[in-house]
Amino acid sequence: MNILAEAESNAAISILHAVGLDKGCSIGINLKATVKLVSEPQKIDSDYHGLFQSIEIVWKENGFPLPEKYGWQVSSEIPIGQGLKSSSAISCAAIKALNQATWTGLNDSEIVNLAVSSQRKSGCTITGSLDDTWASISSGWKLVDPNKSVQESILLEGKIEDEIIIFLILRGRRKKEVNIDNFKKQSRFFERALDSLSNDSIFQAISTNGMAVAAAMEDDEAVRICNKLISRGAIAAGITGSGPAISVISFIQDSEIIRQSLNDLEYEIVETNFLKNNILELI
Repeated sequence: MNILAEAESNAAISILHAVGLDKGCSIGINLKATVKLVSEPQKIDSDYHGLFQSIEIVWKENGFPLPEKYGWQVSSEIPIGQGLKSSSAISCAAIKALNQATWTGLNDSEIVNLAVSSQRKSGCTITGSLDDTWASISSGWKLVDPNKSVQESILLEGKIEDEIIIFLILRGRRKKEVNIDNFKKQSRFFERALDSLSNDSIFQAISTNGMAVAAAMEDDEAVRICNKLISRGAIAAGITGSGPAISVISFIQDSEIIRQSLNDLEYEIVETNFLKNNILELI
């Protein structure tokens, strides 16, 4: 068996959930998904939504060639179904691998467009995950309008230059379905998060958005955890995606206090940081 192509993309955390105001914002973090396109068919145990079949269908619908014989291998550091954009990362990596193997010459916007279409076709996304997918393929944050074309979707963008540690509290796979009406009822909180984001107060936006998502998902535990960690010195804490994972942001000099506080929880903790530049290119 030969490797025809190999590519990486990264996880991301939420700054603004796209359901609340029909605008979304995410930012990439240093957890990676690697997808290999190989010369023999392979079984993918964790492809719960049939994502790879959808990727193949969308690729062919757009007139691009597939190898005569091929299969997929996936290696990922990104927890599945917890709001860390695993589907966006895997979709981007798979399409980047196809792009490389078939010499198609797609740019980032075209890759994002195919990745979003694949996620929508597989049914693994509510919003289309346009902001998540941009975050999986590029550094920094992007405020995105999912109702616009990919090329015109970016409304604002920026980077976080501070030396930051991100703690991810992994609370297992999501147990509740997302109720869109509940998210719309929290529009006041989402508007506050958008205002903070527009004023470049990214950390405030993360916390406020997290509060809104917790209210929409009726997740009282998340509120208690976030309030406790902010009182201990975290500069932001909030649910990412629709949860249940919680992202906690800390300056490096305060990280030991946060780390000690997290030891009191009975959940798995992952430490990472923001993606600083476009280091996740085709291999």
